[in-house]
Amino acid sequence: MTAPAIQTELGRVLMTVDAVGGVWRYALDLAIGLRSKGVETVFAGFGPRPSSGQMQEAEAIGTLVWLDAPLDWLVDDEKALRHIPRVLNDLVGRENIDLVHLNLPSQAARLEVSVPVVVVSHSCVVTWFAAVRGQAVPDDWQWQFRLNRKGFDRADAVLSPSHSHAAMLRRAYGPIEGLQVVPNASRVDAHSVGKEDFVFGAARWWDDGKNGAVLDAAAGHTEWPMVMAGASRGPNGQYLTIRNAVHRGELSHRETMAMMSRASIVASPSIYEPFGLTALEAARSEAALVLADIPTYRELWEDVALFADPGDPQAFADSINRLSRDVALRSALARGALVRSRRYSLQAQADAVTELYLRLRSGNRLALTAAE
Repeated sequence: MTAPAIQTELGRVLMTVDAVGGVWRYALDLAIGLRSKGVETVFAGFGPRPSSGQMQEAEAIGTLVWLDAPLDWLVDDEKALRHIPRVLNDLVGRENIDLVHLNLPSQAARLEVSVPVVVVSHSCVVTWFAAVRGQAVPDDWQWQFRLNRKGFDRADAVLSPSHSHAAMLRRAYGPIEGLQVVPNASRVDAHSVGKEDFVFGAARWWDDGKNGAVLDAAAGHTEWPMVMAGASRGPNGQYLTIRNAVHRGELSHRETMAMMSRASIVASPSIYEPFGLTALEAARSEAALVLADIPTYRELWEDVALFADPGDPQAFADSINRLSRDVALRSALARGALVRSRRYSLQAQADAVTELYLRLRSGNRLALTAAE
């Protein structure tokens, strides 16, 4: 009997995106890497609509279809998501899709398509509550747990951006078949302009997981000025008052990178960070890193950053002041972080995801892996 031919054509991939958080940057950067492998990407947008600039950016890379469908963490009831399987199924047929790449596990729940399904867990309410609140997800959010669990079970492969987040997923949900780690990447090139004596932080500061209150409090004790860029008001009314740092508000990615390239120090106090794109972009900008002492940041940046207790503003201020006074240490850490950042390249990410796509299209559903 002749063995079946292995499918080597990658074809068209349907990739879900949203314009609220880091998934937007992840999806567009990955699609650029995959384009060099011959993959055509159709972006399926969920949640609040993107800006005109974001739409133009996505349309320059692939096809963008914005759906009348919400993000799971922006609704109060599972009923609001019931039409998502039908919407995705229709889009798969209409766009002649060969593989589905979902950036929310819940989007795979009850999905009935004949093509392989990849699910990526960038973050979720369940692991957020474990890390940020130190508790199980509240009863009125338990439907999130159930829906994500169904999504993991439906997927042909599940990706995590770090081993630390994979471990957190297993603690929260139990064994997940086909779970493996593919680190995130960034298409930001290594670059450095004239460095200036200030500290920079960028995040969605309204999110308690980003821990902006600690960084703002630390700014009251740093010798250099602190600049914080990013939204302070969230889509559900969350708000952080920034008193000590200079708050530049929500900037475009280009504006954020321009400011980051000038900063000598970049700080991230996040207590929930499945990967942490800001740290990677800062490393590419040849800034010295001061990071929260959490498992993810230790995994990715051990020995090339200073770490501080994310619950202690003074500890963050002390680490920042140490770097502002010590030019040699600051330069050594910046160089070390730049070298480390090369591990998380667009090429490495695209190679890993392409290999996964090919395995799935050949009919090889991944066995359970120990993502440790």
